[in-house]
Amino acid sequence: MTTKRNERALTRMLEEKIVAVVRLDDADQGIDVARALVAGGVTLIEIALTTPDAVPLMVRIKNAIPQAMVGAGTVMTEADVASLRPAEPEFAVAPILDPRVVRAAQSAGLLFSPGAYSPTEAYQAWEIGVPIVKIFPAARLGPKYLSDMKAPMPFLRLMPTGGIDDKTIAEFLACGADVVGAGGWLVDAQAISRGDYSVLTEKAKRLISARG
Repeated sequence: MTTKRNERALTRMLEEKIVAVVRLDDADQGIDVARALVAGGVTLIEIALTTPDAVPLMVRIKNAIPQAMVGAGTVMTEADVASLRPAEPEFAVAPILDPRVVRAAQSAGLLFSPGAYSPTEAYQAWEIGVPIVKIFPAARLGPKYLSDMKAPMPFLRLMPTGGIDDKTIAEFLACGADVVGAGGWLVDAQAISRGDYSVLTEKAKRLISARG
């Protein structure tokens, strides 16, 4: 089921092109992380469900930082989809392709991007109505993998995740990425552990600048 809400979310993702993949050990860090990323210009915030109390954290971020567009990551099961209802995330992402989970997300009117590794998986995702396919792990595949995949299937929208930083983002976009998922480099775990959230703001600015 397509809704105006997820159409707006898709449009915003395609315009802004950068999703911050946030995976934390302590949910209490989440608001500071989100504020720092938004201050640097990255407003699409994906909270992985492996983060403790991820769903309440999404609610807190949405209430505290209205300019952020908050999504859920690591959505692996139909139960995960159902668990998101209190947070009403604007998008959801998974590292794998499970058609049952895709259908559950579609039934909930949720913009959902499951993961694919091969051209076959990416095509299967598109065939069942996925608007953006996450390519994971993109760091292992490299930017040119996207152009190779899009040559025979230009209708695919792809979101490589893994290996995205200020030195690689331009090539990923040039090779056919429609959106990128930026995790480890952008959401710097060492800086977070020190409480130095300004590092995230600076990296977000650098990523925006390199995006063009």
